[in-house]
Amino acid sequence: METVTETLLAYKSIAVATWVLFFFVMERLRPAAIIPLDRQGKAWRLFSNAGLFGTNAVLSILIVVPISVWAATSGPDWRAAYAPWWTGLGGVLADLLILDMLIYFWHRANHQFPILWRFHEVHHLDATLDSTSAFRFHWGEVLLSAMARAVIVITLDIPLQSVLVFETQVLLAAIFAHSNVKLPAGLERVLGWLVITPAIHWIHHHAIRRDTDSNYGNLFSFWDRLFGTFNKTPRNPTMKIGVEREPEKPFLRLFIRPFESRS
Repeated sequence: METVTETLLAYKSIAVATWVLFFFVMERLRPAAIIPLDRQGKAWRLFSNAGLFGTNAVLSILIVVPISVWAATSGPDWRAAYAPWWTGLGGVLADLLILDMLIYFWHRANHQFPILWRFHEVHHLDATLDSTSAFRFHWGEVLLSAMARAVIVITLDIPLQSVLVFETQVLLAAIFAHSNVKLPAGLERVLGWLVITPAIHWIHHHAIRRDTDSNYGNLFSFWDRLFGTFNKTPRNPTMKIGVEREPEKPFLRLFIRPFESRS
């Protein structure tokens, strides 16, 4: 089990690093929105995103991965006895579909419950949207997400392989959805019927709360259509990105933002 886990984690790291490098380059070759190089705060914005990513990378090694491994290996092994068909490649695909639906509801809860929004807001305070935004999450949200996922993994007896494949897919989908890459309009329209595209997720980061509270999907876009949260507003590169009536914050402010008193 340990060897399998280490192999999956290694492939996960390689896949994510390659994917983010590709989109980081493509955003500069074919951007959907032109971001001026002298835009105020651009340098410290990348520092903030890198700082949050670094914090969460350490947290992942020390806490998140151990929680995932524990949840996947310590729960009741009821599948073998009651659902032997829920195994193999078909079982992994079923797990991915179920987990993607559940992450839709978790994301939606992060917008609807004030205590969860305090942490998730840090992600939305990014005033620019690109592939680095996919790694901009407060460590508190990462911990809460890991614990919520552990409950699901234990309840559904989800094997570790499915968990690691899902976590890799989440990162790949997030990098794609947050990227500032201009895709051919026809291709993006077709893809949008199945998956969350940059144009769809752009609306989710629009600094108008009614738009922010929509398009919650991670990989598949049909969850939003099915549960009535799909937003058909077309992307406009001039849309203001961020949180309504809230300016961008420097790294240290982002770190303590969830714990600040609100008027």
